[in-house]
This record gives sequence, C-alpha cells and structure tokens, in this order.
Amino acid sequence: MFEENAKIVRKVNPNRPKMSRENRAKQFAPFAALKGFGDTIHWQEKVYVDKKDLSEESLEELDNKFKRIRKNDVITVVYYNKGEYLRVTGMVARIDVTARILQVINTKIRFEDIYDIESI
Repeated sequence: MFEENAKIVRKVNPNRPKMSRENRAKQFAPFAALKGFGDTIHWQEKVYVDKKDLSEESLEELDNKFKRIRKNDVITVVYYNKGEYLRVTGMVARIDVTARILQVINTKIRFEDIYDIESI
C-alpha cells in the first residue's frame, strides 16, 4: 500500500526539451477522422415536409397583403424552400412581377413559395 505522504516521482528524459503548454493542449484536441460527417448527420436530422396547398381564401388574403408591399418596406415572409418552411425578416429589395420573385435583403423568394407575409 501507499503511504499518505509519499511523493510522486516523474521520470523526465533530460535530453528532451520541455513541451510548451500549447503543444500539450493540442494532444487532447478533438479529432474528426471523417471531415463533414457531423454536418451530414445533422442534415439528415432535419424533418422535411411537403408543400401545403393554400385555400382560395388564403390565396386572396395573401394577394391582398402582397399588393400593399412596396420596395424598402420591412416585412416577415414565411416561405417553402427545399422541403422546409423558412422565415425571413428584412427590407424588401425588389419585387419582380414578370419573373415572379420577391427579394427580401439577399433572399430571393418565388411567389409560388410564399406561405405568409407580415408587414412590420
């Protein structure tokens, strides 16, 4: 058995220079053997939904809201994009009726993908 007051003796190689704190800490840094694997796992965790069809009443209400929007208005838009509904809030940068695109800040949203609009 060990005595309570026994000293721990470390053997140090006198020919080897002492390692800096930074280098010692690097030994314990996390290591990712498969780059991008974590991102792929998180991507697969998303729940994808189908695009909802709006009723005639909802489409009319959305159309009325859309008609009141002008460039430089601050709005919140809920829209469908690649299997999920997203929300963006910001200033209207562009409304292109011929291309059917609403641009909020740098986000371009197709008219067909808009689910709801709120003026702020």
